[in-house]
Amino acid sequence: MLDLEQFLPYRLSVLSNQVSAGIAETYAERFGISVTEWRVIAILGRYPGISATEVAERSAMDKVAVSRAVHRLITDNRASRESNADDRRAKHLYLSDQGRVVFDAIAPAALAYEQRLLEVLSEDERDQLDGLLDRLIQASRS
Repeated sequence: MLDLEQFLPYRLSVLSNQVSAGIAETYAERFGISVTEWRVIAILGRYPGISATEVAERSAMDKVAVSRAVHRLITDNRASRESNADDRRAKHLYLSDQGRVVFDAIAPAALAYEQRLLEVLSEDERDQLDGLLDRLIQASRS
């Protein structure tokens, strides 16, 4: 019988949702953006010029959800989409100045939130967690 509360995928999903909700408090009220929009902003802040498909791949988010978030960010002038000179079909995404303001305001708060979460672990436990997460991510791709 499936013990849902001990089922790893369920536990990871609950943790992910709780962490996302905690960080969302930082930006939802102040900037009126969703979790998905923040994830797109965070990825474009780190990897400017990637495509929406690459955003979906890097985030493991649904392509439709990414597409909607990108559309909202472009509509709200927080991101831009530019064609590739060599391949007109390829579209590259960038943060606009407004998008960069959002990124620069939220990133430190997100890092502070992460630090508060990790404070309950020793340095050795943090290293172990990092290694375990890497192994689980790799195993999930197999």
